[in-house]
Amino acid sequence: MDLETVLMIHIGFILIFIHFNIGAIGQVSPQPLDICELRGTVYIEEDPDMANFFLYEEESEAFADFLIFETDNALFATEPGVWYFTDQRGFADFTVYFVESKGQADFTVYFTSFESFAGCNR
Repeated sequence: MDLETVLMIHIGFILIFIHFNIGAIGQVSPQPLDICELRGTVYIEEDPDMANFFLYEEESEAFADFLIFETDNALFATEPGVWYFTDQRGFADFTVYFVESKGQADFTVYFTSFESFAGCNR
């Protein structure tokens, strides 16, 4: 095989690779995150740039978007709104940062004493 043939084969493979990758990218659309499904192990960030979500803690259950029940065991944080807080970011399913202003929050939360109340409040 001469150099021109080898180059044409390589260019053909590259074009096929690009074609299939662009097609796959065009067909995949990210699913919107449903905050009502948040559960699991949570790390409270001190750096807002590292947080997955900004939360504002409401003083009243009636005005919160989401009710959180804090469990003492990560194994029980399997239902929406049941969260286990960890001191180690590496063990967290997601991270949060508590903001001072409601307008800065992705959603508002209220900590409930009853596990059965945990979850969306909308």
